[in-house]
Amino acid sequence: MAERQDRTALVRALGSAVRGEVEFGTTARALMTMDASNYRRVPLGVVAPRDADDVAAALAVCRAHAVPVVPRGGGTSIAGQATGTGVVLDLTRHLGKIVELDAASRTAVVQPGVVLDDLRAASAPHGLTFGPDPSTHSRCTLGGMIGNNSCGSHSVAWGTTADNVHTLTVARYGGDTLRLDRGRWDGAPAGLRELAGSHLALLRTGFPELPRRISGYALDALLPERGPDLTRAFCGSEGTLGVVTEATVRLVEAPGFRALAVLGYADESAAAEAAPGLLPYRPLTVEGMAADLVREPAGLPRGGAWLFVETGGDTPAEARAHAERILRAADAVDAAVVTDPAGQRALWRIREDASGTATRMPDGAEAWPGWEDCAVPLARLGPYLRDFRALLTAHGLRGTPYGHFGDGCIHVRIDFDLLSGDGVARFRRFSEELAALVVAHGGSLSGEHGDGQARAELLPRMYGDELVALFGRFKDLWDPDGGMNPGILARPARLDENLRFDVLPKRPVDVTFGYPHDGGDFSAAVRRCVGVAKCRTARPAGAGVMCPSFRATGEEAHSTRGRARLLHEMLAGEVITDGWRSQEVRDALDLCLSCKGCRSDCPVGVDMATYKAEFLHHHYRGRLRPAAHYVMGRLPQWLRLAAPIAPVLNALARIRPFAALAKRLAGITAERTIPVLAGETFTRWARKRRGRGTVILSSDQVVTVWPDTFTNHLSPEVGKAAVRVLEATGRTALFPEGGVCCGLTYVSTGQLDKARTVMRRTLDRMGFSLGDPLVVLEPSCAATLRTDLPELLPDDPRAAELAGSVRTLAQYLEEYAPDWQPPRLDRRVAGQTHCHQHAVLGDAAERRLRERAGLAGELSGGCCGLAGNFGFERGHWDVSVACAEEQLLPSVRSAEPGTDILADGFSCRTQLTQLAGVRARHLAELLAEGLDGPAAHCSGN
Repeated sequence: MAERQDRTALVRALGSAVRGEVEFGTTARALMTMDASNYRRVPLGVVAPRDADDVAAALAVCRAHAVPVVPRGGGTSIAGQATGTGVVLDLTRHLGKIVELDAASRTAVVQPGVVLDDLRAASAPHGLTFGPDPSTHSRCTLGGMIGNNSCGSHSVAWGTTADNVHTLTVARYGGDTLRLDRGRWDGAPAGLRELAGSHLALLRTGFPELPRRISGYALDALLPERGPDLTRAFCGSEGTLGVVTEATVRLVEAPGFRALAVLGYADESAAAEAAPGLLPYRPLTVEGMAADLVREPAGLPRGGAWLFVETGGDTPAEARAHAERILRAADAVDAAVVTDPAGQRALWRIREDASGTATRMPDGAEAWPGWEDCAVPLARLGPYLRDFRALLTAHGLRGTPYGHFGDGCIHVRIDFDLLSGDGVARFRRFSEELAALVVAHGGSLSGEHGDGQARAELLPRMYGDELVALFGRFKDLWDPDGGMNPGILARPARLDENLRFDVLPKRPVDVTFGYPHDGGDFSAAVRRCVGVAKCRTARPAGAGVMCPSFRATGEEAHSTRGRARLLHEMLAGEVITDGWRSQEVRDALDLCLSCKGCRSDCPVGVDMATYKAEFLHHHYRGRLRPAAHYVMGRLPQWLRLAAPIAPVLNALARIRPFAALAKRLAGITAERTIPVLAGETFTRWARKRRGRGTVILSSDQVVTVWPDTFTNHLSPEVGKAAVRVLEATGRTALFPEGGVCCGLTYVSTGQLDKARTVMRRTLDRMGFSLGDPLVVLEPSCAATLRTDLPELLPDDPRAAELAGSVRTLAQYLEEYAPDWQPPRLDRRVAGQTHCHQHAVLGDAAERRLRERAGLAGELSGGCCGLAGNFGFERGHWDVSVACAEEQLLPSVRSAEPGTDILADGFSCRTQLTQLAGVRARHLAELLAEGLDGPAAHCSGN
């Protein structure tokens, strides 16, 4: 009772003092239990301050109530320093402004929640950039970078964050504010100058000289010969000293053009030993990566390991010449110079996604951080890597080293067993031995990500007890009450405490999907999310999709990571206590479009569309569902019943009162127009045509065309066009009989028992053609057959056989009619690649077919926002429109007159019709039109 009263008093005091949001509810707390580390701590609540005054006010209230505070940016920390048991200050929601950017002085004044890529984008028109660039640059914040003294791949050229910070404004626990500058003691906490002055010998001798020495507090920055440099001493303090409310940072001149020399070596040690010889050529990066990290080495030269060496220049020729000089000096097994920006981005994406992809071994085994980024002197890197590999082998562990070879800093994920007592004990033994190994090589336990809870316990091995005790006194001068991020860095928790796996079920949860990539274990599927937060970017990379709902709302709960966190806490049962019945999880999943973008775009392959379907299945089991589930979730059966009276229903839908009533009863948002039903279904047309003997041509080659619900009842013109194209290749089109269905709408609404019944019936009716190529025209149905079918029926071999036979039209033509020449259309196209096609099927064949047909122009990425039933459901209109406005609608509006609008998905075409008044068409329709010659052309605009 007293604890509840204290909490109520705290909430009331914060609500009175702070203008930003004060959230102590279940969802807010569950979202902040973890960062990107192995650790989990449950906070009391979350405060999102609106400005520096709010930060100070929150700190004052928390001190008055003796409640600890954890500053948090993007939550991508890998050592556990962005988790805590008190109040989390979410600095991303409102404190994301670039206050000033002065190109002349090459400085910027930023708030702590500014995302690094936003600062880089604002600097780019002036030819400037912020030098440090962690792989999470699209979502990490400047405040978090200062807290961790982040570095990134360009540190060999531009240094760490501490090298690029001029001044800091810092709020301390209690609310008072300090301004920190270089070369001045003004603003320092009382007693700090005296503390440094009385330990000069220790400060001069106790710190190894390394470019990537991030471990501990940088007390040597207080030496008189170094300034003193209060900003450098504060950087890397991991939220344990105070909260940055404003920072003045240095900008550097960005080269106008870049080239990438990719150098192949026999193994990672050979690459490491080659790295020092490249530094005299002043490269921008010297990044290393071993072959066991790369699943598909497309575009990489021969080798067992590679160095990525970036160069810059005022012209493309200058950048390339610089890269070629390095190539000649490198003595590599094989090498290549890449100057094409798209090619460079593709290669860098392999490296940047490593913090996620390395969490799964090639055989699917889980791997974890914990010894993520040790650094050693560059001359010792090769020997260190050999000793490190030997230590892994001695403990029966596997890891995939990669990282900043030019600075001697190595990242690695290791397949620790953190689920059992014996595995955690081995994790501790290995950690202790590796710390000793790093110190023996003259290194730092952390070379970039900070100590946090993962390594701080072992700091005495690196610095000795006397210097570590001085760290504690340093923290006490800044934070006498010990309220700033306790348990981190100074007087830390044990490295094997607070592991986030401890709270998960010890036995597999009873679920419906097979989860073949996670051993059938739903907990393992949820554990895939390690928190690197690629889903929290303001814009997807390239043609990416993930995560449209987050970009529409900006809310953590609507990101893939946020939803995974809530599912984790649902399984844990501590914060979210009602399991599958949780309203908090349901609400977060409600705005998931089931676009499947995370399945392909998330570095670790989180598949939130599947998790959502699983959750809805359990959540509504034995309960009344939303009306939309009964109407749109069972759309195939309703459309079959409606087909004979389609003209009557279409007429009624045009009567506004009737349409409004129908939409209200069906759970459809009022803004939507009910789609027009086909007067004649695709299958009826096909049967009539076959009866006239026109389907069978001279060729005895046949292909089965899938009559999906959308093509059959809502857009039969797509099916007719596909048949014409297939016939032009000399094929005979056949069609399954008896109302087959992939089960898509049942899956998307979580009616999984019904979905499996429908799928089994379909397999029974498809027996004649199982294993033969199956052309599926609707991408969402193709994706369902390819993935959901075998994952819902894992014990039926027919499901895998049918899934393996699925082809898009373009895939079929490329594979089975490679010599067929499509009609030359020579037109421009715009539109969108369907999100399910992007995530599951890929669009490479479509791109090549468009090129052969003379269809020029790129299709946009992202998601159309309609996403099957999602955009029709009441309460989703605003998010649906926001998703369409992100990429699809702007690309169509900006298209040149006469441009054809392509969209293979029925949802995408419907969204364009209803929001933009544009008629979009399937690729099959354009090809069929081309078979009639140029006179048949009719623009989609």
